[in-house]
Amino acid sequence: MAQRTDLRPIVKLRSTAGTGFTYVTRKNRRTTPDRLVLRKYDPVVRRHVEFKETR
Repeated sequence: MAQRTDLRPIVKLRSTAGTGFTYVTRKNRRTTPDRLVLRKYDPVVRRHVEFKETR
């Protein structure tokens, strides 16, 4: 039986604005095998920027 962390690992999304702000989320490894890039709100710079997955 597959473990919970096998298919949906926990990933950190780090801001590309250089503020060091991160979001923590899960992703489906089967549907998105490459690294996530999402546009989310960074409260340090007070605007939406791209967040890239770090491991």
